[in-house]
Amino acid sequence: MALERLRGLFWARVSPVLVLSLLAAAPAISAPRTPTVDTEVLEKLPTRAADSSARELSRLRAAVALAPRDPALATELAQRYFDLALAQGDPRYVGYAEAVVARFTSQMTVPLLTLRGVLRQYRHDFEGGLKDFEAALVLDPSYALAHAWRGAIFLVQADDAAARKECKTLQVLGRKALAGACLGLAQAYGGQLEAGYRTLQQSLAISTNSDNRLWLLTRLGEVAAWRGLSPQAQVHFREALSLGRDDVYLLAAWADFLLDANQPAEVVRLLASWASADSLLLRLTEAEVQLELPESARHKQILTDRFAAARARGDTTHRAEEARFELHLRQDPVTALRLAQENYAVQREPRDARVLLEASIAAKDSASAQVVRDWMRRSGFENARLRRLAQTSAQISAVGGAK
Repeated sequence: MALERLRGLFWARVSPVLVLSLLAAAPAISAPRTPTVDTEVLEKLPTRAADSSARELSRLRAAVALAPRDPALATELAQRYFDLALAQGDPRYVGYAEAVVARFTSQMTVPLLTLRGVLRQYRHDFEGGLKDFEAALVLDPSYALAHAWRGAIFLVQADDAAARKECKTLQVLGRKALAGACLGLAQAYGGQLEAGYRTLQQSLAISTNSDNRLWLLTRLGEVAAWRGLSPQAQVHFREALSLGRDDVYLLAAWADFLLDANQPAEVVRLLASWASADSLLLRLTEAEVQLELPESARHKQILTDRFAAARARGDTTHRAEEARFELHLRQDPVTALRLAQENYAVQREPRDARVLLEASIAAKDSASAQVVRDWMRRSGFENARLRRLAQTSAQISAVGGAK
């Protein structure tokens, strides 16, 4: 899911703590048509009634039109597009942001370089993103946002030592809340769930920015769930929801918690108006299938079409979601396993590990999940569910049958 699921660690418009939540979606694909005139409006992107994004975007577009070579204005507009992609799960906003940034081949300021790196990592071009962050840090070694994003990528790649180095740098720079968010997640991924939970709580206690608090509460909910502390997890997720901010990563994490708790009806109520976001439509459809609702057939077909369209355009951003779709909704463990392996070669967060373990068990292929079992042994990751899955996966014989 991505960094999803750099799914959004450490990104916020004013204060940066929201990056690992990049679970985005592609709209349903209709038949192609070429407009007859340049001024024809093909589609108006939806905005939520409570959101002032339309007015703000109009202001920013007008300002950029008057000063198209102003890197500060371009960065502000592109960042706003990216914020909307995170909030609404619509990757077209990422494309708009990329188009704005692409106008600058020179005049690459530190914020603009960092934003380009963010957009590259969204497409899972992690190496390209790291190069942009490094270039930004050459110009300004104290630029905390670039350090935070580097830490986020290293966490997604399961490079614990490199991630903790970035966390330490943020601490030296005096960015206590940001450093705590970084370290807390590194501890949780590295076999210290209780310590990571406490560190995230400490970071939340000193954080006043609403974007930061939303991210911290979401991750606290996940870590509490990993520890088996369901009541605490619910408290954190509900507090995050009470902030009233659209956020696809939060909705996906909460929906996963509800599905694991066998509460599909709650998932249907939660996600009924979010079918435009693929990652959320996936979870909605899983819940509908469990409840045997008639809408599930139509939603399965929409997902089939969307994943096919993504493959046609070479978009591999959501292989984890597609693997889960093939495994749980199409009952095709062989295809699911291939996708899960391809995904895990790029990003290695706990949910990526889970889908690979589940697919390996369904496909009766123990060797395919050895990389996950190796990571769990090295890291000491403590989640009981993953440990059970890893044990089951290890007990499958190499010839395809259970021992």
